[in-house]
Amino acid sequence: MKLKGILPFSKHLIDEFVAPGDHVVDATCGNGNDTLYLAEKVTDAGHVFAFDIQETAIQHAKVKTAAHSNITYIHDGHQNAAQYLSEAISCAIFNLGYLPRGDKSIVTLPETTIQAINELFDLLKAGGVIILVIYPGHAEGQIEKEAVLKFLQHYDQDKAHILKYEFINQRNNPPFICAIEKR
Repeated sequence: MKLKGILPFSKHLIDEFVAPGDHVVDATCGNGNDTLYLAEKVTDAGHVFAFDIQETAIQHAKVKTAAHSNITYIHDGHQNAAQYLSEAISCAIFNLGYLPRGDKSIVTLPETTIQAINELFDLLKAGGVIILVIYPGHAEGQIEKEAVLKFLQHYDQDKAHILKYEFINQRNNPPFICAIEKR
């Protein structure tokens, strides 16, 4: 087995938990990379709900996913996801931090991320997963990392299995993944 990098590992998790026809969430659609991957994975039988607080991000994602009609874009924070969803979901993915090549002053926040995790966990099917790609390489990312890890470390093990996947010998606070599998 070869070790997978952080982003390939996030896609590996999607591959393990998402099937055609599923409903899924891209909680931070950014430039649309995960949105596109999810849309292809669920096929036209499924649906992707893609959230972002930045209209610029949504526009970039729409360009990247123009060939897919199974995506609903929602210009709102991921902490409000439950207001837009009525179906159970099999997967939600977050890429925390700021929009690559975007305004670095607009970042995800620990309070809203934790609220979103709670709301999406309630919508998650048993056996589903929430994937958090955490980027602690900037000051706000460090704060969010600490808060999210503290929250996850105290999560009821009877409700979820929680994995942390990281490389421990890389410089500059590299990204890592936490995955929450609902029991």
